[in-house]
Amino acid sequence: MKITFLGTGTSTGVPQIGCRCEVCTSTDKHDVRLRTSILVETHGKSILLDCGPDFRWQMIKSKTYHLDAVLISHEHYDHVGGLDDLRPFSYPQGLDIYAEKDVVEAIETRMPYVFRANKYPGAPNLELHCVAQDEPFDAAGISIIPIRIMHGDLPILGYRIGNIAYLTDLKFIPDSEYDKLRNLDLLIIAALRKEYHPTHETLAEALGNIRLIRPREAYLIHMSHHMGLHAIVDEGLPPHVHLAYDGLIWDDRSGNY
Repeated sequence: MKITFLGTGTSTGVPQIGCRCEVCTSTDKHDVRLRTSILVETHGKSILLDCGPDFRWQMIKSKTYHLDAVLISHEHYDHVGGLDDLRPFSYPQGLDIYAEKDVVEAIETRMPYVFRANKYPGAPNLELHCVAQDEPFDAAGISIIPIRIMHGDLPILGYRIGNIAYLTDLKFIPDSEYDKLRNLDLLIIAALRKEYHPTHETLAEALGNIRLIRPREAYLIHMSHHMGLHAIVDEGLPPHVHLAYDGLIWDDRSGNY
């Protein structure tokens, strides 16, 4: 299994517009973060997790030419804002999009030109599928386990594929879901910043969840400029925990490179 971290930033991205802090003005490429998304390649299939407004550039940078399915965690714009740019991946066969029912309804409402009977010519050919938190499903023949996580008061989904799990935008994990996270080779988990936030995990909270879940390796994502400089923060983490960065590739055969 190969994981490409397409974006590792929060909803504003890093640098944040108009900001002159040391992170936003850093010359270190690891401090430049597009909106969060990953690409999972396994058993000859390519599955995108979240499709934010930086999607077009992420595909160009990563030289991705084919997608088999897309999993969406929740309806916030930084996770769905690139859906229209799926057009090149969705013809002629259509492209399967998996999300919870309320997220599917939000997508249909925001993009009516895609789903009406006489749709606009050239609109993306998207096939929406509703998933439920307690029902594993197949996407492009790959087994997916949904994981309920809480984004403040908003219930959203994380996903487990094989021995990797992707948990973005969470504030906490319900006790009932930890069994789904046993024996992970890789945990990808959000950590917004060091200071308290009402709807996102802090660095300390993310590290607490990593201690509970005990993956072989963990990478932090969905970071804001308030997290601090990559080089300094990453150096202070436990040996098996790392700040992810845009363009990072993790391979279960050889670790990250």
